[in-house]
Amino acid sequence: MGHKVGWVTLYAGIAGGADIILLPEIPYDIEKVTEALDARKRAGKRFTIIAVAEGALSKEEAELPKKKRKQQKAAAGYPSVAYEIAEKIQERTDQEVRITVPGHAQRGGAPCAYDRVLATRLGAAAAKAVLDGQYGCMLGVRSGEIVRVPLEEVAGRLKGVDPKAEILEEARQTGISFGI
Repeated sequence: MGHKVGWVTLYAGIAGGADIILLPEIPYDIEKVTEALDARKRAGKRFTIIAVAEGALSKEEAELPKKKRKQQKAAAGYPSVAYEIAEKIQERTDQEVRITVPGHAQRGGAPCAYDRVLATRLGAAAAKAVLDGQYGCMLGVRSGEIVRVPLEEVAGRLKGVDPKAEILEEARQTGISFGI
């Protein structure tokens, strides 16, 4: 999850009480990550939760051309970036690191009331678009309202986490580190 953009990891990290969140859009400094770990340990915290997007990059990796970065990752041989970061943390601290890859455990679940209402609204809006003869659009929610968005506006485009997004500042205010 989060190979190219970090929205799912950001929201999962905040919702899951992560102390550190590493996203592809914000290259991390492993020294800042270990400083955050050490600060929590000094404060008497016995564990730290780190949410890592699959595409998380160190500052050094972010400076490399994409092709060189891919070659380096392949040569390193880690099953995912989380294992690489775990090894770096263990090299720099005396703390045990355990890894859980959410994709291994996450397979949906029972929908909550919000999910059911949203699905009903989107389904009704999709049927209305067909009845209106409007094809080639996706449906989304903007300011609480269902909107039709032409596919040419969204197809093939990624909407990454803006490093200046308000949600990141709010997360920082709660004590979450982004490794920078």
